[in-house]
Amino acid sequence: MGHAQRRFLSIATKLPSVSLSSLRSFPPEGALATSSSTFSPETWAALQPPPPSALSALSHRIGLGSLLQVPELEQACTHPSVLPFFAQRHPNQKPPPANGNLSTLGNALLGLFASEFVAVSYPHLPTRVVKAAVSAYVGPNTCANVAKEVGAAPLLRWHRTPPTPLKPAVLHHDALSSIPRSLVALIYQRSSFSSARKFAHQFFLGREVDLRKMLKFRDPKVALTETVAKFGREKPVSRLLKETGRLSNSPVFVVGVYSGIEQLGEGFGSSLKMAEYRAAEDALHRLYLTRTPPELVRLPTLTFPEIDGDIFTVGDEAAYTPGELGTTEVRLGSAGRSSIIGPTTGIGPE
Repeated sequence: MGHAQRRFLSIATKLPSVSLSSLRSFPPEGALATSSSTFSPETWAALQPPPPSALSALSHRIGLGSLLQVPELEQACTHPSVLPFFAQRHPNQKPPPANGNLSTLGNALLGLFASEFVAVSYPHLPTRVVKAAVSAYVGPNTCANVAKEVGAAPLLRWHRTPPTPLKPAVLHHDALSSIPRSLVALIYQRSSFSSARKFAHQFFLGREVDLRKMLKFRDPKVALTETVAKFGREKPVSRLLKETGRLSNSPVFVVGVYSGIEQLGEGFGSSLKMAEYRAAEDALHRLYLTRTPPELVRLPTLTFPEIDGDIFTVGDEAAYTPGELGTTEVRLGSAGRSSIIGPTTGIGPE
């Protein structure tokens, strides 16, 4: 016997033993059947409910130990894809409750919280970027990541299903994203609307999302010219601010974009054209990414009463002071059907 085997035996003797009598459903009947039947350990493990202790630990990790019960958490961790699979293997047993309705309700609540947060925080953001930002905050990828971060991934009960003409395939990523959505719905049902909003802001909307990468312009110079004309300002011009190494193989130019005496943006590049392009893009980013100070953010859902129960029948609404409306995005390529009248040429050097 080698050193590795002796070390393994010495460690194994120190481990606590668990009697098989405490495991009522183990070994499963299929494992003790004749050789003609086929037993799949993966299938048997997928149908087992998560341990109550693990569900209780999950509720305490997310700060909801006194609110959510173990059966509710078990339902939140059960995806509807497992129901046909369960009925096929256990036709005489009652199927476990799934989180289909909870996930739908939680998805609607998360979309509401994220939409108002993005729209109020960034009033000038274009509509297509608002949609992308909402997906970045509460989309499937974020929901799946939240489920992994809180330790809910091992508690998921689901079954992979192939795609059909009416439904897409159910993958592990899709099933995992239903857990945080179901938790939001349970908080809304068991506590209040404000508690669900606080949970969403704590686990979802408190993340840092780089909105700058979502703003893409086909021609930022033309877009900036049209935008400045919409505000009734002077036509933007580009000015060379700094340069170095013009005659070398690695020059650097710094260009600023001005409307009158006011600088709108600044950019650098290895050529004047590249620096001018980045300066116009920087000017547009400064406009569209203007953010409302956090202390001035007033969400519409904050007017709902801070009490338990139905928000539509109980309590009085608080006063709401709406913020200023943002500027709509300038759309290009409208084939002359746009109502904007302005210059059609790009930024010219001064």
